[in-house]
Amino acid sequence: MTMDLDNSYAKLPEGFHARVEPATSAAPSLLAWNTDLAVELGLDSLAGDEVELARIFSGASRPAGIRPIALAYAGHQFGHFVPQLGDGRAALLGEVVTDAGRRFDIQLKGSGRTPYSRGGDGKSWLGPVLREYILSEAMHHLGIPTTRALAAVATGESVFRETALPGAVFTRVASSHLRVGTFEYFAARGNTDALRTLTDYAIARHYPEARSEAQPTVAFFRRVAERQAELVAGWMAVGFIHGVMNTDNTAISGETLDYGPAAFLDEFQFRKVFSSIDHQGRYAYANQMPIAQWNLARLAETLLLLCDARSEFETILSEFSVHYESCYLERMRPKLGLIQEDDGDADLIGDWLKYLQDHALDYTLSFRELATRIDTSDPARFGEFEGRWRQRVVDQAAELTEVRARMNSVNPVFIPRNHRIEQAIQEAVAGNLTTFRDLNKVLAHPFVEQPEYAQYAAAPIPSQRVTQTFCGT
Repeated sequence: MTMDLDNSYAKLPEGFHARVEPATSAAPSLLAWNTDLAVELGLDSLAGDEVELARIFSGASRPAGIRPIALAYAGHQFGHFVPQLGDGRAALLGEVVTDAGRRFDIQLKGSGRTPYSRGGDGKSWLGPVLREYILSEAMHHLGIPTTRALAAVATGESVFRETALPGAVFTRVASSHLRVGTFEYFAARGNTDALRTLTDYAIARHYPEARSEAQPTVAFFRRVAERQAELVAGWMAVGFIHGVMNTDNTAISGETLDYGPAAFLDEFQFRKVFSSIDHQGRYAYANQMPIAQWNLARLAETLLLLCDARSEFETILSEFSVHYESCYLERMRPKLGLIQEDDGDADLIGDWLKYLQDHALDYTLSFRELATRIDTSDPARFGEFEGRWRQRVVDQAAELTEVRARMNSVNPVFIPRNHRIEQAIQEAVAGNLTTFRDLNKVLAHPFVEQPEYAQYAAAPIPSQRVTQTFCGT
């Protein structure tokens, strides 16, 4: 097999990355191959030989011309700066350039040690691989910018954590793997030449229009901030908690990056945390916007080494919450059937969320149920809020059937429920991929009623609730 990959990042100077050799798996086997994504990337010609696919995407076989690298970066982890992190268990195979000229990284995760492994084995067990596959594809189909899943491969070997677990490798597709932490890496070393090279590269790859502006670096920062506002607004609208919003997990492209302790809300709580290591609630659901702003401030600090634009950066940061709020309302209004804008919409949305929290109601299912309440004369399901909301909807002078249809087009029936993901992982460890495959099939059409898979829409009963999630290492 051949893969026509470029690697523009590998052409950057020494210090941006390190050459790596993925570990060789003795008996790799293909668990999942994303046919639709492969077609989009022009990699569908690879699909004919599952044995060779498993070898390539486990790292056991390397097509001609591919020279894997691991990327260097730093990061603020839970607010504390770590000057060197880097791809400790990932290898960038190269970049696909599509017919439309878009560039995408093809990266193996869990493929063995790199110079940045910090004593770890660089490998992944099956659970995090299946979790990221399910979550990243679900996010894509929900319309939230995200990295994608191309393949999942079992290595046929054991990975030792608290016990022996089946090993696996995940193939991630991203617009790039540039992070806020990548900029921090060079800023911490005072290497302004490398920082300038990185900034020029990021502008050319993601925001080429910024080059024609009077202050390209400021224009670049503004666009990164806009993308982050749009991204986090999308997370909040679907009830997603990233769980580990460190600067090394903040992608310059504005894509959701890293699904370690990530999870979706069941019953609604503003302060909900799933991550087992987030003891102070730093990355709780309601904190995601201010944390994104905090991370952007760290990026601004690095860019100040390149230009005297403190006031411009401060203005962009001060406007971040306003832009976020606009993006959030744009996401939330249609979820409540609000076709026309009104000054009271933010308060109405806030009242709805408070009602959900006060009554411990399921976030996703409550929106779908609300759509059935538009023209009913039944006793209110959602208290006095329901009457105020219905009057607001009726005052729009829109057909109520149209409003209901629009609500159902943006409010999912299916999300990747935490307990179903855990079920899929446990069954897969035992050799059964049925639930894993069912979930991927169902979540590809999240807004469509699929009666034969109704169990995947249901909220967990108390004994099924997953209260903690863990990082992928």
